[in-house]
Amino acid sequence: MKPALLLVDLQTDYLAAAGLQPDAEGLTARAATLLGACRASRIPVIHIWTTIRRDDDRRLPHWKKTNRWQCVIGTAGHRPPAPLQPLGHETVIHKSGFNGFAGGGLDAALQKIKCDTVVIAGLHLHTCVRTVAAESLERGLAVFLIEDAVASDDPLLAAGTRRWLAARGVEFVSSDEIRARLGGAAPSKLAHRSPRATKKILFTVPVTDGDKIAKTTRSVQVAGKTWRRTSLKSRCDILEKTARRLEATAPALAKQMAVEIGKPISHGFEEIRRAAANLRDVIRRAAAFEFEKRGSAGLVRHEPLGVVALISPWNNPVAIPVGKIAPALIYGNTVVWKPAPAATKISESILKLLRQAGVPVDAVQLLTGDHTTAQKLAADKNVQAVTLTSSAPAGFAIQEICARRFLPLQAELSGNNAAIVWDDADLKRAAAEIVRGAFGFAGQRCTANRRVIVPAKIFEKFWHELKSAAEKLGWGDPLKSTTDIGPVIHAGKRAEQLSLLAAAQRTGAARRVGWLFTARARQAWVKAGAYVPPAMVACDEPEHALIQEETMSPLLVVQRAKDFSHALALLNGVRHGLVAALYSPSAGRQKRFLAEAQAGLLKLNSSTAGADVSLPFGGWKMSGLGPPEHGAGDALFYTRMQAVYGAADLK
Repeated sequence: MKPALLLVDLQTDYLAAAGLQPDAEGLTARAATLLGACRASRIPVIHIWTTIRRDDDRRLPHWKKTNRWQCVIGTAGHRPPAPLQPLGHETVIHKSGFNGFAGGGLDAALQKIKCDTVVIAGLHLHTCVRTVAAESLERGLAVFLIEDAVASDDPLLAAGTRRWLAARGVEFVSSDEIRARLGGAAPSKLAHRSPRATKKILFTVPVTDGDKIAKTTRSVQVAGKTWRRTSLKSRCDILEKTARRLEATAPALAKQMAVEIGKPISHGFEEIRRAAANLRDVIRRAAAFEFEKRGSAGLVRHEPLGVVALISPWNNPVAIPVGKIAPALIYGNTVVWKPAPAATKISESILKLLRQAGVPVDAVQLLTGDHTTAQKLAADKNVQAVTLTSSAPAGFAIQEICARRFLPLQAELSGNNAAIVWDDADLKRAAAEIVRGAFGFAGQRCTANRRVIVPAKIFEKFWHELKSAAEKLGWGDPLKSTTDIGPVIHAGKRAEQLSLLAAAQRTGAARRVGWLFTARARQAWVKAGAYVPPAMVACDEPEHALIQEETMSPLLVVQRAKDFSHALALLNGVRHGLVAALYSPSAGRQKRFLAEAQAGLLKLNSSTAGADVSLPFGGWKMSGLGPPEHGAGDALFYTRMQAVYGAADLK
């Protein structure tokens, strides 16, 4: 292999694009790490820049139409940020349009080094990166696209581009994977390491191939013809047995979660309790549900969707899939389940439990693999609906597939949740609840209290209340019953938080950082596992990544508000809208909060963390798509209405 690294349009003007995903800070950091690794390995680096001259206007037509001047030579926006600046001996290719190969300079540079493989990072994936990748394929080059170091301001179009390129031979890999491959290592298996001791591999996850996916969906589809004819009473009995078995195996399951994903064992018990409660709520609602209802003009009935693809995350590996499998089955559907790799073994334990409770073998089947497995499953012709809990990038990818196939989609896509704490609230109580919601399970739940917004005049007082309350929590081994905060899922997640905070401190975006447990953070067990010291950070830049991005880590951002109107604007000023909370006894403020907060779940005088299984669970804005999970939302998604004209009573 004779590779070259191509960095496409990683220029300051492009990095300032609104709505860039992933965010500019994270993209820059990952691209810089990749650049450093390539330089250390003496891999040639070629920078491809858009270069516009005012004295020779070759802008693209849509730039001219909107009078857009960007990446103008001689301006600060033309060059990359400092970590991505080219070295003196590195080649810079200039272009004025989409195609980095236009003009012949890139061809000449690649031929000179006898390159046969290109590694591409940069933006935008749906335009310039795509063009460079496609042109490279046409020239017979092997193409690796670094999936965590490419970005776009049109994520849905980027998802389609990703699928299109992958189908034509482009290999999407992570920056960690490509560094290993460039160093001569074989393609890595999906190895899941212990969050408590990251040098220890707990298991590897096989990636299911397309033939196995198709065979599985066919068998589950056939099983559905029998399952939908079983009585509602039989389905309810099976789910009640499942609930009892969950409760009986709680100690073993909670321990497995602590070992495999680092969830504190007390949180594991609570998750299992919630899953059992969810099963019983599903049973209660289905027993009262009108599957058929006669009107004056005919019959309205609720029919199952068919084969439902279930794509579940690692952070709640019991409650989330159980909360989807139960309503899918009780309303007559069958399920093909693809869990996140880290949750594979726990998912196998749940599947065994379902079998023991009486769920037929082909009514629920499990497929293992990575995000490509999930995408192939969603695209399979036998799948008739998809339910997903994951991140926004995964949501865009699955949404694009479902849109092409006209499939119903239910997607819960994480949160960036804020609590407003006003000056008339019980500050001590609010602080205690918020830090538990922010740092419990190392902040790795979609309802985590990621942000807190306070009036500027009580900032100092409340900062100290938060810090005092947080350091009363237990940080350590998730197997201990006293632990509230365990490790993050892997060492890469720890590096992300530390890198984000370091960058924010360098630029001044982080006005203050309060590290917790500073003495304990120096102990050996912290470095041995994926433990990241919990931190509080004050930030007054509403567009900064600290505020805009969900970190899924033990990081609480404190924002200052000038008045209550400003507090509401800060609350709503993010792309997500899962949970919002208000701490205030004022009826007027509560009424205004309920009228203006843009989230699917609203809470008064309690942290954003946690949810009741009897109420619908679904986000607004980028936090959700389709009917909500749980409660009244289940029948909305797992059944579809059908009108029957002129039918006699079929009961």
